[in-house]
Amino acid sequence: MRRTGAALLAALVLASCGKPEAPRVDPARYDRFFLWAGVPPPPAVKRARELYILGGEIRRGGPARLTGMRAGVPHLGPPKVWLTVRTERLDWDAGVWDAVRAMLARWRAAGNRLEGLQIDFDAATPGLTRYRAFLEQVRRELPPGMRLSITGLLDWSANGDPAELARLGGLVDEVVIQTYQGRTTIPGYAAWFSHIDTLPLPHKIALVEGGEWTPPAALAGDRRFAGYVVFLLRPPLPPAGPAARRP
Repeated sequence: MRRTGAALLAALVLASCGKPEAPRVDPARYDRFFLWAGVPPPPAVKRARELYILGGEIRRGGPARLTGMRAGVPHLGPPKVWLTVRTERLDWDAGVWDAVRAMLARWRAAGNRLEGLQIDFDAATPGLTRYRAFLEQVRRELPPGMRLSITGLLDWSANGDPAELARLGGLVDEVVIQTYQGRTTIPGYAAWFSHIDTLPLPHKIALVEGGEWTPPAALAGDRRFAGYVVFLLRPPLPPAGPAARRP
């Protein structure tokens, strides 16, 4: 009985330990970042080589318009800067295009190393044909020499139409594949990377600060993999004090 009890206790201890925790994304180990409005940059941003900065949003409902997300235009020094427009719709009119071009001009005039425009749109994989038509217009409307980046979903390489992906490769300069939803990494992300080397355009991988990440083996042989971009999060609010908890 004594041996059985000891064995049972050992098994319970091992079970309570569970599996080793996956490595977490620490911004200090990276040099490319997504910087959204209202998120204070950590010290790691000072040595960044590339910054993706939310410049404006185009929201669904009502007439299409660009809503600026920055009170002013900072001078960011050495890093390359991609200005991101987060859009919930693709029916941009002339007023939106004028506003986007004016925003790009302001950031360039401030002395920033403006690399180009990034479109952040949740294009479902079955809808790539419609999205590609929109991106053709984006390319026509951009000022000469301005590069174009887009965000993409994990299943593009696994389930996307190869012909449509190839056409995207002729339109955009890169795609940044998102591996997270909200503040957490998508469970089972590694399985989506088995065909990542077939994605026919340069791609970076977007990680969320503090999220799980173990590099999938397929990335080691991925010729078009161009590095990681860390999506920085707003720090959580401190716990409420005793006065705040009173009914």
